[in-house]
Amino acid sequence: MTHADALTALDAADPLARFRDAFHLPEGLIYLDGNSLGPAPKAALRAVETAAREEWADGLIRSWNDADWFTLTDRLGDKVGAVIGAAPGQTVVCDTTSINIFKAVAAGLALVPERRVVVAEGGSFPTDLYILEGLRGMRPDLEIRLEGVDAPAIEDLLDARVAVLLVNQVDYRSGARRDVAALTAAAHAVGAVVVWDLCHSAGVMPVEVDAAGVDLAVGCGYKYLNGGPGAPAFVYAAARHQGSLRQPLSGWWGHAAPFAFDPAYRGDPGIRRMLCGTQPILSRRAMEAGLEIAAEADIHAVRAKSEALTRLFIERVEDRCAGFGLTLASPRDTAARGSQVAFRHPDGYPIMQALIADGVIGDFRAPDILRFGFAPLFLSFREVAEAADRLAAILKSDRWRAARFQARAAVT
Repeated sequence: MTHADALTALDAADPLARFRDAFHLPEGLIYLDGNSLGPAPKAALRAVETAAREEWADGLIRSWNDADWFTLTDRLGDKVGAVIGAAPGQTVVCDTTSINIFKAVAAGLALVPERRVVVAEGGSFPTDLYILEGLRGMRPDLEIRLEGVDAPAIEDLLDARVAVLLVNQVDYRSGARRDVAALTAAAHAVGAVVVWDLCHSAGVMPVEVDAAGVDLAVGCGYKYLNGGPGAPAFVYAAARHQGSLRQPLSGWWGHAAPFAFDPAYRGDPGIRRMLCGTQPILSRRAMEAGLEIAAEADIHAVRAKSEALTRLFIERVEDRCAGFGLTLASPRDTAARGSQVAFRHPDGYPIMQALIADGVIGDFRAPDILRFGFAPLFLSFREVAEAADRLAAILKSDRWRAARFQARAAVT
């Protein structure tokens, strides 16, 4: 059997191939950036049209009740919950990831008020660290310990003084994956609260927050959940904590009875106390379509295909691109990485721009990482192999050296 025959056989046997038609995918484009912005579900485009022209334009304010706008945060939250292994009533879709990190870490600190240490990754996505800096500006007694700065491993930073551990399941650069259950147990063993950042894992691998005993978690809706650019984020809070949770952004939507218009704050007894202000509706109606697709797909089949796609890409790139300076920056062990693959190259930025111009969209992360995301619901094995071949052709031809690929755009 030839390589082409083998790829054809893999695509023919793919149990997730039927989901490809659910997305609008430009003809001739190979999209390996679903870990940054997922493609548009066709149903999302219809949903936004309906929400704008009928629910907003015709229904006006009546749609808060008639179109169930008011309950969208909860309804979509339960759909996210089904994807990350959370029972209903523990997840809401709201705000942005950064805002939800602020709320979740502050709520975690309030659960153990006698402690003042937060542990995080030195190489975390910057917004996580920026939010911690902001919290320390409000709480000067807060001590921040960072993996890779204060100790080599995050486990070495956990002791009886730690209040909160903020950690990513999948590293945004390398794609390295952490064990949610094991690290949660390690934090709980010293009495700490864990806040998981699921931005690069929700929708593409099993998380099982309930089974792992996770305290709080946050994530975005625009990557593997395909909710659209700047889609709402989500926040999870285990039911066992909800009655005592205190988060500082105590806006009116988190009140137990928002339309009672009480002058004093009284938090909702459940997950809605993690809400803040009035939520934008059109973006939520778009996000709902992506969540319905994610809910229909078997997450274990998604993970299995993800592992196969990333393995194929690494093998093909290392075979076709040998001798051109690419170095694998992701874990080689399939089980140790998420659904993305990163290669280092000193000229990574212009190489990626040349690849995008050739119809393969990935992205670049400073200082030298070419990053590729593999979304199993719409990618084929043949596309992944073709992407590696086009990368090899660009390296061999030196096309990336053209002046037009050297200038940095605002978004990389």
